[in-house]
Amino acid sequence: MANIQQPWWQTGIIYQVYPRSFQDSNGDGIGDLKGMLQRLDYLQWLGIDAIWLSPVFPSPMADFGYDVSNYTDIHPIFGNLADLEELLQAVHERGMKLLLDLVPNHTSDQHPWFLESRSSRNNPKRNWYIWQDAPPDGSLPNNWLSAFGGSAWEWDEQTQQYYYHAFLKEQPDLNWRNPEVQEAMFNVMRFWLDKGVDGFRVDVLWFIFKDEQLRNNPPNPDYAPHMPTYDQLLPVYSTDRPEVQEITRKMRSVLEEYEGHRVLIAEVYLPIKELMVYYGADNKGAHLPFNFHLLSLPWDAIQIATTINQYEGALPAQSWPNWVLSNHDRPRIASRVGLQQARVAAMLLLTLRGTPTIYYGDEIGMRDVAIPLSEIQDPQGLNMPDKNLSRDPARTPMQWDTGKNAGFTEGRPWLRLDKTFARVNVQSQLHGPHSMLNLYRRLIQLRRREPALVSGNYEPVYADSQVLAFVRRSESHPSFLVVLNLTHRPGYFRPDNFSYSGTVEIATAPEMEGSPVSNNISVDGDEGLLIRLNAPA
Repeated sequence: MANIQQPWWQTGIIYQVYPRSFQDSNGDGIGDLKGMLQRLDYLQWLGIDAIWLSPVFPSPMADFGYDVSNYTDIHPIFGNLADLEELLQAVHERGMKLLLDLVPNHTSDQHPWFLESRSSRNNPKRNWYIWQDAPPDGSLPNNWLSAFGGSAWEWDEQTQQYYYHAFLKEQPDLNWRNPEVQEAMFNVMRFWLDKGVDGFRVDVLWFIFKDEQLRNNPPNPDYAPHMPTYDQLLPVYSTDRPEVQEITRKMRSVLEEYEGHRVLIAEVYLPIKELMVYYGADNKGAHLPFNFHLLSLPWDAIQIATTINQYEGALPAQSWPNWVLSNHDRPRIASRVGLQQARVAAMLLLTLRGTPTIYYGDEIGMRDVAIPLSEIQDPQGLNMPDKNLSRDPARTPMQWDTGKNAGFTEGRPWLRLDKTFARVNVQSQLHGPHSMLNLYRRLIQLRRREPALVSGNYEPVYADSQVLAFVRRSESHPSFLVVLNLTHRPGYFRPDNFSYSGTVEIATAPEMEGSPVSNNISVDGDEGLLIRLNAPA
């Protein structure tokens, strides 16, 4: 087994559940906590160590839970606090962990804090949000844009000021320069930590501070018409401000008030150099600033190899890496690179050094589903209908079996299912030895058994226009060579200064498993090989 000194969040595998779409227990077509409880044995069988839930708090659902109206309760569509406590207990009984989504940048405009703040300019909570007068010419306070389209400033007729919202106008941003706001959110964290939650994924952490002078953002010279309107400007004054680091450190210190290894995961979409800052001075920031580079990079062996090396090379001493292939905001891996390459991607995710996060359904090869325009629910898609930016296609219900609605619900599902669900589902793949599901499970099982794959060093070995290869090295346990062809055409692994011999342990084409290999290998298109290296003579 892995080094027992490592905390679970370094050795484990995280699985993201989008609760609306995982399992419905009451027939209303929306997934819920009791439904999730029914599926824990599956996640345990798969080898998952921690479940991260997207928001389940009370919310008007303008942005499907990312507009929170009460941070310390559960939305009735998902259940109630007792259901969350039951789920938490059941997760812990299976030796797994439960992580919640924390949404600290903004609340719902229906949150009591904002209702007070909006009630008058003299209200004690007025300064909990970001209010600004209109300039003398009646224009907007500055040029900042909303991530969901249009200006980030909304006029409030009653109090004759603008409030700032980085996302929907129904999601006003909190004023994190106010110590009362900070303490209120730290107390939200304590509420859930007191219940035994094992940590948080912090939503848009890099957004929470804004430039004190509210300076205009500069234009983006690389903007193109197909991009979201938000990308017209470079958000240098509205995001990633230096003050964020002190808050991240304070959030970390709240977790450290509690026993056990509670984890702080930060959602941060930034280049590698800027991302590293979120580990904090002396590693007292986020445990895992999410590394999203595999979500956006071209599926190109040289570019990916270069990025892995840059990321590994930039990590501060004692910091721990992590990797993600898909999430609820981005297209699924199978839709980005195709089903055959999604198998290669699974091997990459589960053999790289660092904590992997699996998005629900990726393990069976779920793909983005075409949602008719009349059925789009995501505000990002509704607000920019001409740009095809809806996130609904990656949020469709989990495909469990061949029955009605893929076993997700007895009612009408909140989003339509993939038309192929009768072929692509957990039940059909469970006993298929060559299925995507069993490839994931075998990779996870091997990873859990082999210290080199959990905590071994990463050594780049080879990259050309098709093939990427690296070694996971352990001094005292078997080491592994990973060879991945990121194209559909045959390629060749021809290392110059690397001599080895070994046996194929797991392959995307199982016919290769058990084969001895050494030095040069001809690799079929869409082929990945995980090779157990022979010990040096």
